[in-house]
Formats: sequence, C-alpha cells, structure tokens
Amino acid sequence: MSFAASHPTLLRALTERGYSDPTPVQAAILQPDTANRDLLVSAQTGSGKTVAYGLAMAETLLGEAERFEARGLPLALVVAPTRELAVQVHGELTWLFAYAQARVVSCVGGMDIRQDRRALSQGAHIVVGTPGRLWDHIDTGALNVSEMKAVVLDEADEMLDLGFRDELDRILAAMPAERRTLLFSATIPKPIAALTKQYQHDALRIALSTRNEPHGDIEFRAFLIRPSDHEHAIVNALRYFDVRGAMAFCSTRDAVRHLHANLMERGFSAVALSGELTQAERTRALQALRDGRARVCVATDVAARGLDLPDLGLVIHSDLPQSRETLVHRSGRTGRAGKKGLCVVLVPPQARRRAERLFAAANINPTWGPPPSADEIRARDLDKIVREISAMTDAAADEDLAAARVLLRDRSAEQLAAALVRMHRAQMPAPEELNLAPFRPSDEASFRGSGEKRSGHKAAAGRPGRQGVPKRSGDRKRGSYDKPRR
Repeated sequence: MSFAASHPTLLRALTERGYSDPTPVQAAILQPDTANRDLLVSAQTGSGKTVAYGLAMAETLLGEAERFEARGLPLALVVAPTRELAVQVHGELTWLFAYAQARVVSCVGGMDIRQDRRALSQGAHIVVGTPGRLWDHIDTGALNVSEMKAVVLDEADEMLDLGFRDELDRILAAMPAERRTLLFSATIPKPIAALTKQYQHDALRIALSTRNEPHGDIEFRAFLIRPSDHEHAIVNALRYFDVRGAMAFCSTRDAVRHLHANLMERGFSAVALSGELTQAERTRALQALRDGRARVCVATDVAARGLDLPDLGLVIHSDLPQSRETLVHRSGRTGRAGKKGLCVVLVPPQARRRAERLFAAANINPTWGPPPSADEIRARDLDKIVREISAMTDAAADEDLAAARVLLRDRSAEQLAAALVRMHRAQMPAPEELNLAPFRPSDEASFRGSGEKRSGHKAAAGRPGRQGVPKRSGDRKRGSYDKPRR
C-alpha cells in the first residue's frame, strides 16, 4: 500500500519528506472503513502514529478543500501526556499540514502561559498541548472548543497512569457532541476501555500491538555485573557498542546527576534529562543529542515515552525498571521507525530473579552474559582505527605527501603510524577494567544479605577507585509533567 489514499495536500508534504511506504499504523488509518469514524488504536511507540492521526484528521478537517480557510476558532485538539511529546507532535503536524496552510499552536506546561494566550487569540486550526495546560485555557475561555471537529488522545494509557483522568474528563466534556475522537494507546487496559465507552461512539478498534508483544526491532542483552562495577559496565557498553546516540536510564534525579558527571569526567559528550530541569534546558539537551553534539543522554523516566530520537541506537537500563511497562517504554526509545536497536539491562546478582520476572512479563528473551571487557574494546578499537587510517590513504593531497616526506626524514614509518594510532585512541574514552570472575551460586545470596540495594552504593563508598553514591529519594513523577497550576 502507498500514501495515494491520503489527502492530496498532505501527500505532497509526505513526498517531499521522503515518505514512500506507510507504516502499518498509517496503512490501517488509510483503509476505507476508517473514514469519519472514531478510532481506538493500539500501536508501539515509534510506529509513526503522529503522521497516522494527522492523515486521519485531514479528511475531517479539510474535506475536499486543498487548504484551510483564514484563521478562526480551532478545529482539532491533540492531547499528549508530556511536554516533550507535545512539542514533537506540534513539529510533525506543522510540516504535515504546511501546504494546507494550517496554523498549529502548542500549549504546554512550563512555558509562559501569556504566550499561549497570544497565540490562541491570533487564531489556530490545530491546537496541541498537555492536559493541565489545555484545561486551564479552556476553563478561562482562552481556548474556545465550540468548533472542534476532532480530538486526539495520544499515549492515552500514559495520561491515565500520570493521574490526568480528571483533566481528560473535563476536556472531553467541553467538546461538541458531534466530533471525531481518536484514541491512541500502547496498551488498552480497563481504564482505557472505560474512557472509550464513555467518550467514543462506535469506535473502530485497530490493534497493532498487544500487551505482551516484544519489540521486534530491538535486541535485548542482560549484563550480570558486580555492584562495584556498575558505572564501569556502563562505560564499557557505551565504548563497545559504538552508536551515534545512546540513552541511559536511572531511577532518580540524583543518580542522573552522578552518572552524567562521571561520564563527562571520562570524556563522553553527555547531557542530562530529568524533571528538575526547565523546559528550555530539556529542549537544549534533546537537541544536542539529535544534532550529534552529544552522544549520550542520561535520563529519568520523564524521557521514557514519546520522544522521537531517530538515531538512538542504544538504551541502557542503568537501574532495573520497576515494572514491565517501564521496561517496554524505556526500551522503545530505540529500534524506531524500522531501524534496529539494542537494549542493555544491568543486573546485579541480587536482582537477577526480579529481572527474569520482568523479562518474562514483557515476553522478552534477552541474551545473558558479562559486559564487554577492556580487552574486547581495545581489539574492536584497533579494527576501527585500522579501517579509518587505511581509508585516509586513498587520496592523499600533494601537500600532505610533502609533509609526510619531511616527517620521514627523522622518524621511521612505524613511529609515525604509532603516533597516528595514538592520536585516534586519545579521542576515545578509556575502557574500564572489570571484575569478570565467574559468579558462584552463593554470590546472589551474599549480595542480597549485604544490604546493597542498588549497585552497592553504600558498601562501595569507601572502596579505592569506586565513587559511592548516597542514598537517594525518588524522582517526583508529577514534577516531570504538566499539571494544572491554579
């Protein structure tokens, strides 16, 4: 199937962006039986659902017209759980509807609310935002929803998990009765089914993922590590799997700060992302990862859903996820849009049984083994350096050859080659030496009885060469997301 069935104006935008074949969720949206119906869609993250519901909205908002009329009252509303996802959706819909001359306005928590009001007062066709901020605007009259023809709930299960049911009820109750309601959710638990029954009419169910369906484009590896080697294992994973972008997830803000500082100290280009940062700081961190200025993002679970980082090749679970859902959604940051990804889970011996239960619940069968050793990394480095230097000799300029002759007067070719290798190695953070001695059956019980809850932080604090991490309080979930501010 192609995009031929999509609205002609949107087809032009898709073609210019290089879209040729729709993803499964986009193809499902373009089927004739979806026309003007409410939709309940379950699909994995990274499946292209933003473009999918943009295509679905087009026929409702534009009909046979090529472009929107002059700005007036908004015609469509997209509700997303997090600021990052809302900003991302705003960008996607802006280019998708560009030739339709749509004005897309975003309203998210953490930004100047006066700026939102000015943008809304100038007219909009599509409004994208987070639940708390959107309800604030509806409640105060800044956002008039009387002409709404379509409303989209994106990542609906996440919004309910974050406690936004009251805001969603108020938003949906304020909408015109005659409208399309498109609900997208990674899973369809009972609360989502109840929401559907209350606010959708004869919704067409499109099931492209199931609760226990593993992500087929992600390879999972479980590294059994000694608690004292926790951060060393992360360093070696980042060095061995030489990807353009990686994300390491921690359970708390303090853990993010600590790991970020240690990676920076070791020479990695890294950024941090957690709920304590301002929206501007979070946007800058993500942009650095997208444009290649940073290679690693260390984050709390605020970043586990909705972010589109197309070049993210590796996800590291620095701390073991607390639930199957967290494991799936963290891991889903890689392996997106048909690209392959790798997910590494660090498992200290005392947490092995809990990790095995998590994998079983998510229907994931990881490859178990030790983290990469320093020797393995050095061997891989050598292969890479030889390839890169060999490629550089193919087309030497005359001035380069002249400089080489000068150098060869006083030094041997072997000395010069060694210097070149040394220059390449200096650009790479040094691998860490790990304790890779086999675990004995008694190790699990002894670690569990030692009081080392995660990575041996308290017990390891006084060990030479090991930086301890103090006991930490949890990352406040609400602070990472948008809630109404009264």
